Amino acid sequence: MSNNKRSTETTDVLVCGHISVDIIPRFHRLGEPSSSQLTPGSLIEVGEAQFCTGGSVSNTGIALHQLGTNVRLNGKVSDDFLGSLTLNLLRGIDPVLTEGIIQATGETSSYTLVVNPPGIDRTFLHCPGTNDTFSELDVAWEQSNGARHFHFGYPPLMKGMYADSGDRLSSILRTAQEKGMIVSLDMAMPGKGTAALSADWISILTKSLPYVDVFMPSLEEMLMMVNRELYEQLAHTGEELCDLVSVETIQELADSLLALGCGMVVLKLGASGLYMRTSQQLLLDHANHLTPEWHDEWSNRELWAPCYRTQVAGTTGAGDCTIAGFIHGLLLNLGPEDTMNGAVAVGAFSVEHLSATSGIKPWETIQARVSSGWERLPLGRQLNGWSWEEKPGIWAGPADKLTK
Repeated sequence: MSNNKRSTETTDVLVCGHISVDIIPRFHRLGEPSSSQLTPGSLIEVGEAQFCTGGSVSNTGIALHQLGTNVRLNGKVSDDFLGSLTLNLLRGIDPVLTEGIIQATGETSSYTLVVNPPGIDRTFLHCPGTNDTFSELDVAWEQSNGARHFHFGYPPLMKGMYADSGDRLSSILRTAQEKGMIVSLDMAMPGKGTAALSADWISILTKSLPYVDVFMPSLEEMLMMVNRELYEQLAHTGEELCDLVSVETIQELADSLLALGCGMVVLKLGASGLYMRTSQQLLLDHANHLTPEWHDEWSNRELWAPCYRTQVAGTTGAGDCTIAGFIHGLLLNLGPEDTMNGAVAVGAFSVEHLSATSGIKPWETIQARVSSGWERLPLGRQLNGWSWEEKPGIWAGPADKLTK
């Protein structure tokens, strides 16, 4: 799908960071639980494999492109087969998407085998490849002139972004702010036994978040990085972690992240939706295109947007697409309620297809479905002290300035 954006137009968003090729075999729906089939020594018959680009650069970048944003993707692949496949897959969507992708010589490109059987959570077999050698020298700053937004994704899957205690990461984010862009940051869950899992993430976040306007990790990632003891307690229950964490813990976590210096925290909660907490003083003075009225509308807010009801085909990349919807709402200067609802709507379109971005439609199409009375999923928990705002279809928390 192409929105026919030309590279000569001003870039709206520079999406930077992790990129890979996703290999997604299609599992047949059988009577017995899929988890019981995934045993050592067994042969499991699957359907055709879907090949698509993955990672934050691809998922968030392509979703933004299909929503109607003029976006530049900035990642790194090698000159090997998988690197060429990555570029060919991007060209199949729109050749303009390859213009910011660097092709290094003699390295190994990144790939992920996505094991996503029905009925159980997906598993990833991942090779980071060229993402580990990505540095600020690979960022296409000269091609970002005029861009209003800079998004960086998946530093825990990029060795250079955490091996030096976050110096490279914070430098990239600081440069983006100095160039007048709104800066957003997404994380990823480090794999078991990896160096990223044992990295000092509190120290890395302390260095990086003062240069982040919109921090958009998942709840699971933040618990692992900021409250490891609670994360390990909940991770061993076998239940969905987002369902087990109390509202009070989510609020405390968001406040602790704001205290580290970012302007707003947007936590992805899976099927429980999207939670946002913003500070009294947003870090957006460097973004000259934002008005005082915008600042007033967005500061000191606490909102929770439930997901839209849909038929789930796959959840790979849904969080990245949700981020794309949020960024697109910011670019349109929408209010926080409409931006949050737009974000979860884009995420819902994503999960209706096996790959991350094949279901993403233009923003107007998504908004038409929202306006038609699209049903929301229940949160499955009590929000004591919160108020339901029927017209925007969103929960406002006790810390939200409009409920005080």
